[in-house]
Amino acid sequence: MDGEKDLEVIESGTSEGAQLTRRAMVQRLLAGMSTGAAWPLGASSHPVFELLKSDALLRNDAVFDRAEQLGQANWKPVFLTSQQHELLTAVAESMVPGSTRAHVSRFIDPLLSVDQTENQRKFAKSLTELGAEARKQFKKSFPALDEKQRNTLLTDASTMPKTAKAPGTEAEDKEAALYAHFENLKGWISGAYYSSEVGMRELGWTGDYAFAAFPGCTHPEGHH
Repeated sequence: MDGEKDLEVIESGTSEGAQLTRRAMVQRLLAGMSTGAAWPLGASSHPVFELLKSDALLRNDAVFDRAEQLGQANWKPVFLTSQQHELLTAVAESMVPGSTRAHVSRFIDPLLSVDQTENQRKFAKSLTELGAEARKQFKKSFPALDEKQRNTLLTDASTMPKTAKAPGTEAEDKEAALYAHFENLKGWISGAYYSSEVGMRELGWTGDYAFAAFPGCTHPEGHH
């Protein structure tokens, strides 16, 4: 990646091609964030980052044991329903292409299982509302939408209404609520994606080094 030689190294010693555990990937991600590195997609104050950097999570063997099994054919969610997981998988892939390969939805599931009840409730609400918007606009579930329809829906949802921070008409308030739900889901999805090997390599991790500044998101500009 161009410019990598100019990035400050904060950790080294992992040989190219060596596989790290998900816990180790999270620790490397947090090491970069602790230096004040800019974060692509989503605010670092989002609940997912509060959870990822908590000592309680990093010591939770059950969560990270499950994280090492995300690629298994017989994997099943422990928090989400099968329908919720199917919806999340489709939304994640549309927001951040490559999410399915990075097992984003499968990693979010065990994270949610140990998070605060309020964050669990907000996540479920956000997922439900985005699914409802798909049916409202296209009379189909989000996973059943074609790429153009998904992009249209997510582009609309990701556009901040002028009344997002102030009361407006009922329609405007609904737009503001949908935008908030989009941002909530985007935070979870980006946190799970960039704490995976796929996401970390996109940010400049080579297997040998973790850097103090992220090169930035390589996805094209758009709804995500």
